[in-house]
Amino acid sequence: MTDTVGKTRDAGWQIGVSKTLPHPIDAVWSLIVEEPGLWLGAGAVIPHEKGEQWQADDGTGGELRSRHESDRVRLTWRPPTWHHDTTVQVAVQAGPTGTVLRFHQERLAGPDERQRQRTHWQAALARVERALEQVTGTA
Repeated sequence: MTDTVGKTRDAGWQIGVSKTLPHPIDAVWSLIVEEPGLWLGAGAVIPHEKGEQWQADDGTGGELRSRHESDRVRLTWRPPTWHHDTTVQVAVQAGPTGTVLRFHQERLAGPDERQRQRTHWQAALARVERALEQVTGTA
């Protein structure tokens, strides 16, 4: 039996990572869009208009698909060593104990890439969490 956890009919292999952070949605959103290097890579800037390109210092880049303020950013994501584009969405949602921050990536090449990206997005989430703690002075 083949393990197909994370495989969908329409979006191929995908991974999602989320965590509720004890910070208001405005603080989380501001950090996501003003400091995208925390999750997209150093030097990255999130465009404002659909179709605009973005690129990090390491050559990872893509195109903005949508940006809904205080809600979500959706863009293509492709490191320089990959031969295919993926789609990444980062979303925020206010909850009763803080803000839920979600990273979701689809169109991955297979289960190995899915596992690597799980680790990647968990680390990105941890970087965002540490940065929020520094900004707000909480731990």
